[in-house]
Amino acid sequence: MTLLELFQLLRKHIKLLVVLPIVCTVAMAGVSFFMMENTYTASTSMYILARESSAGGSTNYTDLSASQMLANDVATLLQSDVVQDGSAKKLGLKSLNGYKVSVSSETTSRVITLSVTGKDAEGVARVANAIAEEVSEVAQNVQMAQSVNVIDRADAPTSPSGPNRTLYVAVAFLAGLFAAVAIIVLIDMLNTRVRSSEDAEDLLGISVIGRIPVLKDGR
Repeated sequence: MTLLELFQLLRKHIKLLVVLPIVCTVAMAGVSFFMMENTYTASTSMYILARESSAGGSTNYTDLSASQMLANDVATLLQSDVVQDGSAKKLGLKSLNGYKVSVSSETTSRVITLSVTGKDAEGVARVANAIAEEVSEVAQNVQMAQSVNVIDRADAPTSPSGPNRTLYVAVAFLAGLFAAVAIIVLIDMLNTRVRSSEDAEDLLGISVIGRIPVLKDGR
């Protein structure tokens, strides 16, 4: 099938090509706006103070590579069960299963950013601050770092961070368009009727020597 034939086929089924993407778009818009709950994200940043050596007060982490290793260690600690269970206990929660915790750090810095996402704006801020406090205590207990100091405490977000409803609707429209094209092509492939002289030649293996025109109104 050539590109021109595909365009002609799509034009023939233009209603399906238009209706199906619209139906998918409207359906996804209804689901995303009326069934999906808003999510909120609160963030806090922390600075890692490295442990001092017992000999003379110089730090064990003096170069950029070691600083990043320390940041990676604390980032792993932030997402550990010990820290998250301890934070949940301080907040009077059974667990933090309803919250998504993510950690990011710069490659040349000891500053770590902790983000917590959930369905409660006040709750995500409390969880983020609780984890930041808990990780400092745990880091000192295991002698990973001297302390993890909070630079910016998390504040309750004033607007939702998700879901990305515009993206969902756009993807639904493209999916509906793709599905419509696929259905049209499939219908054409399953249609085995002889629709042209070329089809007759391919089917019978002989040349067409004449055509009978279609008569309208009995003429």
